[in-house]
Amino acid sequence: MEKTTHSKTLADGERCLCCHNNPTLNKGTAFTMRERKEHSLRGLFPPSVEALSLQAERVMKQIREESGPDLDKYSILQQLSVTNQTLFYKVLCDNVVELLPIVYTPTVGAACINFDRIYRASIGMYFSAELDKGEFRDILDNWPHPEVKIIVITDGGRILGLGDLGTNGMGISIGKISLYVAGAGFHPKHSLPVCLDVGTNRKELLEDRFYLGSKTPRLQGEEHMEVVEEFCMAVKDKWPHCLIQFEDFKTDRAFAILERMRDKVLCFNDDIQGTGSVVLAGFINGMKAQKADLKHSKVVFYGAGSSACGVAGMIVELLQSEGLSRKEALKAIYMVDTKGLITNTRGDKLAPHKVPFARTDGAPDMKELCAIIEYVKPYALFGLSGGGTAFDKPIVRKLCDGCDRPLIFPLSNPTSKAEITATDAYTFSDGKCIFAAGSPFDPVEYNGRTYYPGQGNNVFIFPGVGFGAVLAKAKKIPDTFFIEAAKELADFVTTEEINAGKIYPSLKDLRNISLNIAVRVVNTAFDMDLAEIERPDDVTEFVKSAMYNPHY
Repeated sequence: MEKTTHSKTLADGERCLCCHNNPTLNKGTAFTMRERKEHSLRGLFPPSVEALSLQAERVMKQIREESGPDLDKYSILQQLSVTNQTLFYKVLCDNVVELLPIVYTPTVGAACINFDRIYRASIGMYFSAELDKGEFRDILDNWPHPEVKIIVITDGGRILGLGDLGTNGMGISIGKISLYVAGAGFHPKHSLPVCLDVGTNRKELLEDRFYLGSKTPRLQGEEHMEVVEEFCMAVKDKWPHCLIQFEDFKTDRAFAILERMRDKVLCFNDDIQGTGSVVLAGFINGMKAQKADLKHSKVVFYGAGSSACGVAGMIVELLQSEGLSRKEALKAIYMVDTKGLITNTRGDKLAPHKVPFARTDGAPDMKELCAIIEYVKPYALFGLSGGGTAFDKPIVRKLCDGCDRPLIFPLSNPTSKAEITATDAYTFSDGKCIFAAGSPFDPVEYNGRTYYPGQGNNVFIFPGVGFGAVLAKAKKIPDTFFIEAAKELADFVTTEEINAGKIYPSLKDLRNISLNIAVRVVNTAFDMDLAEIERPDDVTEFVKSAMYNPHY
């Protein structure tokens, strides 16, 4: 009698591996018995067949019972993302308020610092200026998915407030992509995190045997620009309507890249434009809480980098929309760098991005922030220095002397780099200030009252703006998109909430916020003749139907 063999063909083995090891196809214990038989998966999973909701419940139990630092929780989620993408996004979408501080700021800062230590599997793509220059377009063809609609790219030059982290900065691109999916509904298969390796000037990385990038000095000037431009044009050639979001490039590079590329490819810089937009929304509602006229705004910026100038630029545009001339609107901005108040009489050569905000009205050259606050009597103090504690009690007291309910926004990330804590802000101001930070702070008990710190998180803005721009196939992304997004975000907070000192909505409403912002961006694209699709009869339904929701 002829012996029966049970050896699999190569095709059978590939089919098994395809389902089991491909994170976009893997269902884990959710594979039905029929699927397990059809795809040669029998015996590779425990017998129980589970629903996606039960799998997600188990993951959250693991995370909540993890007693180690938040970086350990981050590692659990990242491991899940490379094994079962659907489950990862089900967990993130259903628990966004709880998990946002894990997948993004503040924990992503620790993840980037330790990226080469906790690295387990590759996510996204890397392009090396040293090894790959001239071949970026060919390398893009190695990406396994045929269509990409959103790319987040960093060169690791200025990760949060942590400086040059080289390829360790890839953690920031990975985190941002996960929020585009969970926040707005980009499909994971259409979303690509990228790290552009242009070297690093950080000595400890160059000498670290675990460092994963090129151990060469960071490219500068036009050499750096050539590499960025090659990548952008390669993306446009392969995926003409793909959005490229620049993230955490050094300030001088960030402005130069945005100006060079914004009319060549669909792109924006979230540090400049996204930060500007989310702070603008808080500013709009903060001025409402103060019962102050926007036209009379006075804002002191502590820090004059890309984010600070982005915010200042947005405020200027908003004031112009209120009827002020550009010259009048610029008078609202008082920008402070390491040398003090920026004026045209200070005597030093200003970086190009600071020039528009230099005082030209004869303001005295002052270095001390407290003296500047006393002179200006601002409605708002925004911290974007990335240098940690800077707003002490005398500064806050002086701020309150000139304004009954001053806005105090320590916007530097991660939390350790914030200019003031929520507790100190409420205590020093005797509970008078309206507070919002870039990273989350716990509620504060003061004088028998509980204060809930706001969070001016860019995640309120960039997913919806990006999704709307991509759906409209916008020719470019003007600052107007971000002004409209800020107004939409501001409108999510009720008058009653604003009067109580709340200026941002809850993150639990992130999907609805992103939906509304995307709709507003699509409509704005049509109004500005920037859309390259036919106008849908129902824009809201058009956007809603395109949003990814994780399911098997």
